[in-house]
Amino acid sequence: MQIYPGTNQINSVNPAADERQLRSAPGANNSGVSFGDVLGNKIAENQPIVFSKHASLRLNSRNINLSGEQIARVEGGLSQARQKGINDSLVVVDDIRLVVNVRSKTVITAMQSESDNNIFTNIDGAVIV
Repeated sequence: MQIYPGTNQINSVNPAADERQLRSAPGANNSGVSFGDVLGNKIAENQPIVFSKHASLRLNSRNINLSGEQIARVEGGLSQARQKGINDSLVVVDDIRLVVNVRSKTVITAMQSESDNNIFTNIDGAVIV
């Protein structure tokens, strides 16, 4: 039995009803997003973009240079991708195309639009910034 303070109501304990009541309470998190996911996203938002060894080699061999302004635009695009639930994204900034793991903010590979490779695999979204 459960007695509600300040009232004369006595109800039997019903875990399912109690859970529904807690979920519908003002300020309750009804989105289904776990605390760990929210925390992980906040931590990732504050991390700088990382270039994998493969991406670094591609940038050097293809003579691709990203300016600070372009990197800031990529970070903004990654933030939008994260909000949409994208895991691996093609990010297009000016004439540079990057395949990026959104969660870890790691650039996996890079190319310029003049390259012959116009096929992108293992992505679930694209962001043009």
